[in-house]
Amino acid sequence: MSAAERQEVKAVAKWVHASPRKARLVVEHIRGRSVPEARTVLAFTQRAAARDVAKVLSSAVANAEANHNLVGDELIVAAAYVDEGPVLKRWRARARGRAARIQKPTCHITIKLVEPERAPEPPPPAKEEKVAETKAEAPKKKDASKRKTPAKKEATT
Repeated sequence: MSAAERQEVKAVAKWVHASPRKARLVVEHIRGRSVPEARTVLAFTQRAAARDVAKVLSSAVANAEANHNLVGDELIVAAAYVDEGPVLKRWRARARGRAARIQKPTCHITIKLVEPERAPEPPPPAKEEKVAETKAEAPKKKDASKRKTPAKKEATT
C-alpha cells in the first residue's frame, strides 16, 4: 500500500477544559502506539487530561469502525496533538478592593489513526543444491570422549 491509499481517521475534541501544556504531556505517551496499547497507557496515566484523551481515542476508533469499516484494534495512532483554545478570563476579589485575574485555559485535542503498513511477502527462496563439505573445509571439533584427564598421583608419605 502506498501512502496515498492509506485511510486516515481522525477525531477532534474542542474547547476541552484542560491546559494545553498538561494535555500535551499525556498525548506524547500514545503517539505511534497501537490502539490497545494506547488505551492501556491512558488507563494507567494518573493525569486528569488522560480521561479526555481516552475519550477522543475511543471516538476516533468508533469513527473508523462505523464510517470506514476498519478493525479498531488493528489501527495505529499516527498523529496526536493538542492545540490551544480560547482562554476564559475570570476575576477574583482580593484584599483592599483589588481584583486578581484568573485564566482558565482550554485546548483542542486531535487524534489521527491509520492502518499499519503491511510489508509484501517475499517470494519463496529458490532451491539451491547443497555443496558437500570436504573434511578440509569442515571445522575441526574436539571429541570430549577422546580427552583424557591426567591420572591423580597418590601421595605417599
